[in-house]
Amino acid sequence: MDRWTGLLNVSLSNGCAGPFFKIAASLFLSPSKTLAVPSINAIFFRGDQVEGTGDAVVERLSDSKNLLDTILLKFQNSAVNAWVVEASTYNGSFAVYKEMIPTVNSRGEPKGYDPIGFPATSSIVSIISTCINQIQDQLSVNTLKESIPPASSSKTIILGFSKGGTVVNQLVTELAYLATQHASNSLGTDIPQISDCCMFPTSSEGFLNSISEFHYIDVGLNCSGAYLTDKSIFKNLNNYAVNNDKYIRFFLHGTPRQWCDPYRPWIRQEKDLMLHLLSEECRSEGKLKVIERLYCGDKNPSLRMHFEIIDVIDLS
Repeated sequence: MDRWTGLLNVSLSNGCAGPFFKIAASLFLSPSKTLAVPSINAIFFRGDQVEGTGDAVVERLSDSKNLLDTILLKFQNSAVNAWVVEASTYNGSFAVYKEMIPTVNSRGEPKGYDPIGFPATSSIVSIISTCINQIQDQLSVNTLKESIPPASSSKTIILGFSKGGTVVNQLVTELAYLATQHASNSLGTDIPQISDCCMFPTSSEGFLNSISEFHYIDVGLNCSGAYLTDKSIFKNLNNYAVNNDKYIRFFLHGTPRQWCDPYRPWIRQEKDLMLHLLSEECRSEGKLKVIERLYCGDKNPSLRMHFEIIDVIDLS
């Protein structure tokens, strides 16, 4: 099946005002060359910029278009729409996701994860919706614009690489907060399963409800906060999953580069605690699933393996 693939620059204001996010996207097309409804939207968040290493693997996987191609190969499914998102702001090499995580400092390091206002969720919905509108406008130049049927079963898979894992943490926190909001509002235990858009959800709630998997890909920071360690977050998520009869899977993918760093021992400590907390919730009801995978475990830590994990990662 044919695909539309390209690079876009979009702002949250959907206009000429910045800051702009650089997005690499690949969307599959119907036989009439119009956008078709995906079964999965896979959204990959990049980390810091790395340039001039001279390593072919690092240089290749530092390019968003190459990342996009690599991600698509993992799914082997023509019905997947894939998105690679770069931070709008870089302080030198540091990625700063300040619109999605308002607590980050000038190096993009979070002081914490505050779900109030759903900053990451609302930003992502705005960015992807703008991308889809731009792509549809391009396609409509040569083809008739067709109506797209609803896609209530479309799922979203979130992938965060390196510092991109901070966005994953923010989204997990916002989903857990959404569950508590519905409970406190006495709207019953069920959270409405919103299908508010055919290509991609247009509301924060619809987007959060569509997420089925979170992938942490060799995440790490020069401070604490690479993984979530608040027990209440996972308890709220488990209650949400049980009440809505859905499964949410967490994948913790890592290499010795992050998990065995003697100068940053907190990364492994946080990872182990998050794994423990998730495992406890898995045993209680079975709606949350957690899988831990170590890659390049027989090699010495290196920058190359940090990027090489993207090539060898198992997303199944």
